[in-house]
Amino acid sequence: MVSCTAFLALANLASAYNLLWDGRLNEFTTPKSFEDTLNSWSWSNRIGPYQYYIHGPGPASQYVNLGPDYKNPADHGSTNGLKITIDSTSYWHNQSLRRTELIPQTPNPINKGKVYYHFSIANTTTSNPPDPHFEHQIAFFESHFTELKFGLLPGDSGPTDSGLQWLVNGESKWFHSFEAGAWQNFAYEIDFDAGSVALWHSAFEHDLTLAVPAVPVNAKSDGADWHVGVLRVPLSEAGKSDGEADEIGPEDWFFSGVYIESGALTTSISGPK
Repeated sequence: MVSCTAFLALANLASAYNLLWDGRLNEFTTPKSFEDTLNSWSWSNRIGPYQYYIHGPGPASQYVNLGPDYKNPADHGSTNGLKITIDSTSYWHNQSLRRTELIPQTPNPINKGKVYYHFSIANTTTSNPPDPHFEHQIAFFESHFTELKFGLLPGDSGPTDSGLQWLVNGESKWFHSFEAGAWQNFAYEIDFDAGSVALWHSAFEHDLTLAVPAVPVNAKSDGADWHVGVLRVPLSEAGKSDGEADEIGPEDWFFSGVYIESGALTTSISGPK
């Protein structure tokens, strides 16, 4: 017979967190299996944990790749990470924006109550580093009520900005360096009922700590509009002169530990089991 104390301990453990959606892709045993899933995805064939429709015309492997070398080494809850690439072909619906993005695909209530959106990002100097001349929008919602940005933003003195900024309703609330090889770990604490968002952050292997307390915001989502990936704004749309070049090489962005939970926040970079 299980003792009352043991039962309560198990109950507390079970209620500590509620994994609403898991985008860590541990179920894929090979990069090819994930590539095939993305290539097969369509609105009439919604397979896998992500919607995949915002990308260029090339095969999935040109824009999204899965592998153990792409994850935060300190993330022991993930077997793989993602390399997300934008290049000269990364136009969607003939827009001038370069973008490669994945959207969580789940019937679970990831847009209700208080939830935590987890992810880690990194870049390297050896694999197509991001260009700080351009504005980049990262891990954003369709309404842009909260998001990360990198690079030169409208109003910056320039000519470049190589740091990460966290924005709420387009207003910068936090800044951090984005050095190559330095994994940056995040959780958006979003209270859709109360209308607020807070930022948790750490680097490398360290546990998340509160970086910015809750900020009032009109937090709205249809549950299918969190963009895991990168959107790069053309120089002309970022307020630069028409004569400035807008063609550069590809950029690689690395994502690890992507999941959404409710209940108690998991601060460990390894995430829930």
